[in-house]
Formats: sequence, structure tokens, C-alpha cells
Amino acid sequence: MRRPLRTDLLIRFGVLLAPILLAGCGNTLDHSATEQLLQSEAVDKAIATIDFRALEGQTVYFDVSYLKNFKGIGFVNSEYVVSSLRQQMIAAGCLLQEKKDDADFIVEARIGTLGSDKNEVVYGIPKSNPSGAISAAASAVGSVPPIPSIPELALARKADQLAAAKVGAFAYHRETGRRVWQSGLSVATSTAKDTWLLGAGPFQSGTIYDGPRFAGSRIEFPIGEGGEPDELQPIASYRDEVLFDLPSPKRPEGLADESEVDGEVKPASAEVEKK
Repeated sequence: MRRPLRTDLLIRFGVLLAPILLAGCGNTLDHSATEQLLQSEAVDKAIATIDFRALEGQTVYFDVSYLKNFKGIGFVNSEYVVSSLRQQMIAAGCLLQEKKDDADFIVEARIGTLGSDKNEVVYGIPKSNPSGAISAAASAVGSVPPIPSIPELALARKADQLAAAKVGAFAYHRETGRRVWQSGLSVATSTAKDTWLLGAGPFQSGTIYDGPRFAGSRIEFPIGEGGEPDELQPIASYRDEVLFDLPSPKRPEGLADESEVDGEVKPASAEVEKK
């Protein structure tokens, strides 16, 4: 049984109209924030795996002379690496000292890698601009029209970015110079992936995001939220807020301690010394 002619026309019209409805245009103008997030994420992940608990309770001087000349991108520089390492040492119970002579142990750190790579893939016809020499040669011949540029005609396009960091640290006794501890090399990577479909996008994913995003906005899923919590490190978690032991508040001057007199709690200042 043949379908009515009107049904066939509607199906064909829908097939032709679908690419137009699904097509779009999206572009990311600046990548500086993404690059800084990628590099800082790689640094955070590398340092979070370094365990300084071997020096717990010891006085430590952190020698940063091998990190001073490091220059990164934006705020991801030597100061960020130094502060992150100091946080990790304090969280492990190290007693950091400002002067080398006040410490029993010296910790040195170095960063061997901190950078990012990017690659792009176009599924379709990439954008093409004729070079200046070709355009000049074509314009020199009067009968030859200028060569036009070819716009990008892509079904899909993706751009992947990856950052990597490699950090190492070791400790030795200040007076004797004897070896005490070394962390080994801690290597970590972070990723950011952008995808465009028929010009619509970017659809964003990667380790620097807390979930899939579309053009910077998080894509909410009504079901399937949650999951198993992240496994914490054996020492205080580098990423999470941690409240350590706080010092006791100082008592204002002139306010004496309370003492128990005749079964009642009275201020010690209320007691009168009998002579």
C-alpha cells in the first residue's frame, strides 16, 4: 500500500529542513582563562600526590631557589607552585621555618614540566585563504579573476587541549647534609575538549570542568546526578576545605580564671584573701 503523496512530501521536506534547524554557529574568542585553568589544574594534581608526612612534626626550611626563575602563564607561575607546595607541607604536619638556621631539615623542590598543547580536527572542508604570492600572481594577469577564500564547511570540528606538570621534591639534614627523603617524580595532566556539530557549540568537557557544558553553561541532567565521592588522600585533602586545630582564644587582660568556691563557680577575682 502506497503512502499518500502528502505524507511523502512532508517527510522529504523534514529531511531537507533538519540540517537547517540543527545548524548553528559558535566560537570561543579567547583561551587565556582555559590555558590558566589547565596549567593550574595540572600543578594541583601533581602536588596533591606528594606526601610530606615523612617530615611530620619536624622543623623544615623550604628552599625555593630552584623555583624563583620560573615564569608561567598569567598567575600560574613560581609563586603559585611555591604556595601550593607550602600548603601541602603544612597539611602534612611540617613545621615551616622562615630562617634556614632554625630548621633541622631542608626541602628543595623543582618543576620539570609545565606547558600545554592543542590540536584541532575538522570533519569536512577546512577554511582556506590564498597566500599573498598566489593572489598577487593572479591579479597580475588581467584576464584571471582573483582567487576567493574558501570558508569552512564542516560537519563537525573539535579542539583538544592538554596541559602537563612534573614536580619533584627531596629533603636532607641541614647540618650533616645526609639524605632523608625524596618524593619521586609526580606527573599529572589536565584536559579540555571543545566540539562543534554543524556549527553549534562548543560542547565542552574535560578535567577542568565539573560536568559537560555548552558554550560555558553547564548542561543539567535531571537524572543520573551524583556518584561516588572522590577518594581522599591519606593526608589533608589538597582541594577541599579543612579546619585544623585552632589555638585557644586569648583571655583579655584583667579577667582572671574562674574557680570553684563553696560548690559554686565564681570568678577568681571575687575571692578575698584572708589574713
